[in-house]
Order: sequence, then C-alpha cells, then structure tokens
Amino acid sequence: MLVEELKVPGSFAFTPKQWPDPRGVFLEWFKADALREALGHDLVLRQANHSVSSRGTLRGVHFADVPPGQAKYVYCTRGAVLDVVVDLRDGSPAFGVSDSVRLDEVDRRAIYLPEGVGHAFLALTDDASVTYLCSEPYNPGHEHGIHPLDPELALPWPDGVPTLLSDKDAAAPSLAAARAAGLLPSFDACQAYDAQLRQ
Repeated sequence: MLVEELKVPGSFAFTPKQWPDPRGVFLEWFKADALREALGHDLVLRQANHSVSSRGTLRGVHFADVPPGQAKYVYCTRGAVLDVVVDLRDGSPAFGVSDSVRLDEVDRRAIYLPEGVGHAFLALTDDASVTYLCSEPYNPGHEHGIHPLDPELALPWPDGVPTLLSDKDAAAPSLAAARAAGLLPSFDACQAYDAQLRQ
C-alpha cells in the first residue's frame, strides 16, 4: 500500500495494490498496520457511514469539537468524488491550507483525516458511493460546518460541475464567522488529544 502525507498535516492518502484477474479484482482498501505506521497510533472504530450522491452533490465542510473530534478514513466504492481536507485547527501553522484527492473505483485510494480537520467532497459521477470509517459516533451537539463555497477557503472545486448543497450546508457560516464565534477546534487541543492517542 502506498502512503502519502497530504498538505494538511496529519492527513494521508492510501493507495492499495490491486490484484486483477479474469474474475475481477481484489484489494485491501483498509490496513490497520499501514495506518498505525503513518499515525503513530491505532484508529479505534466507533461508527461506519455510507452515502450515495448524485453528480454535483457537495457535502461539507464538516468538523467536530475536539476532544474527542471525529477522525475519518474515507473510501469511494463506486463512481468518483473529489475529496477535500482543510486545516481548521485554530493556531495551526497550516491553518486554512487545503488539499484534494480524487477517490474513485479505478485507483481505489482512500484518505485519512485527523480530529479537528474539515472534510468535504463533491460527487463527480451519479451514484457516487462513499464509505467512512469513524473514530467516534455522530454527535449532533458537537458537529459544525463551514460553507464549502466560502471564497476565503477557495477550495479546489472543478469548474463546470453544478453543486447541490443540503439546507444545513448552504446555511453554514464562513470560515471567518466560525472563527469569530469560537467554533473552530484549537490546534493545541488537537495536539494534546493526538498525544493522548499515542500513549
């Protein structure tokens, strides 16, 4: 499995080796050992989510309070999405930095994003199916969002793909408004929580 660190510190892309034959293909899309080697700790799984999106559906930018936050390992089982990770950790040297990875049924790569980092994706095909392995269950009182089309974020959405947002995501605040309201995770709290996971 090829492991690459993304521009957002603590985030990684994982590209599995595939074994095709006349019957189809086999691959190991999640390997705990490879993830542990990259992170320095195990990913404890508390919830698994699955979404199916029509082309142009834009989900996110979502993040959770830290601690405990919600780390995610994200994999596209069908179709294609442009997956985006953005550093929302207030005080981080990389604050506001984003990176994107195409997740699809060709390369079959996955991404990991740590607690305190924002996550969004745009469905590039109809019936784009995405599975998320999560370190914590969904907790609506501690979940937040940033508008995915906020010009300050300038996320790398491709031109020519229409966007369909949920009412909740369309009403999400800008990065500046979320920061002013104290909604963003603290970089120090995220670092302390990561150190706790490594013990």
